Amino acid sequence: MGIIGDSLDRAATATATRPIPKSAGAQIRFLVKHEKGSTRIVAQRLGISQRTVERYLKGQIKSPRPELAAKLAGEVRKDWQPRVRERAKKQAATSTGIVIETRARFGFTAAPGSTDDGRIRRITQQLPPQYAARLFDAQAAGATERQLQNIAAEGLQEQYFKDGGRRADGLVVEFTDIDYIELDYS
Repeated sequence: MGIIGDSLDRAATATATRPIPKSAGAQIRFLVKHEKGSTRIVAQRLGISQRTVERYLKGQIKSPRPELAAKLAGEVRKDWQPRVRERAKKQAATSTGIVIETRARFGFTAAPGSTDDGRIRRITQQLPPQYAARLFDAQAAGATERQLQNIAAEGLQEQYFKDGGRRADGLVVEFTDIDYIELDYS
């Protein structure tokens, strides 16, 4: 995915209430259970052979090489505690909203006489639940990175730059050159 989609995924994994299994064998067992016993699907997800997955299950291999360990932990995090993750998303989309912390270039289209030169800004802003819901819905529908970026830009425009409609009427914000972005709704 892109930078905003990845940040949404990281925010979702941060909602976990328990740590993921520590050992490689326990992580493999979790993935096999999640895939309804299919060692073939787990092998495809990890990029290893089906026989290697079976050897981890039997305890014949105990410690994976570092790149496989990272891939294994990442795959477990994707599927870990789905109900907790959905509950946190639902709460963010209905009541608490989402926090965006970013450093990016913001340009403006505004009334004549104002500057429209883009500047790098570091912003941390709480967005209301409707923007969280739009981001989650767009991500679930397979939206492009640009569409997710537009939703985030609109939220920052309304909440940070227009202060909830109290100032800068007619201002349109351009959100480009994202250096980093972190989202949180836990």
